[in-house]
Amino acid sequence: QVQLVESGGGLVQPGGSLRLSCLASGIVFSPYVMGWYRQAPGKQRELVATITGGSNTHVADSVKGRFTISRDSPKNMVYLQMNSLKPDDPAVYYCHADLDQAKYWGQGTQVTVSS
Repeated sequence: QVQLVESGGGLVQPGGSLRLSCLASGIVFSPYVMGWYRQAPGKQRELVATITGGSNTHVADSVKGRFTISRDSPKNMVYLQMNSLKPDDPAVYYCHADLDQAKYWGQGTQVTVSS
């Protein structure tokens, strides 16, 4: 059974930082493209960042320079370091695994930015 379990969400003040983690199980992790997506209330789910098995990364323009995606393949982990959080960053953040026909989602973790 494939599971993606996110952690690290929470409440942070504007300008603060959070680090999200995602632990994958039930898959051979290393070849998967791992990604983080987010969905705010009333909005469509949007791509935040992806990282390939070879650690090539893509980051959405809206978070470029503030968010960094990384992975630790031996530990089946992918991370999202979020710095300089803004009032328009709050959302449920989802971990995603993608390899050809196989696509999996985590349950999401809430990020709230408020003073």
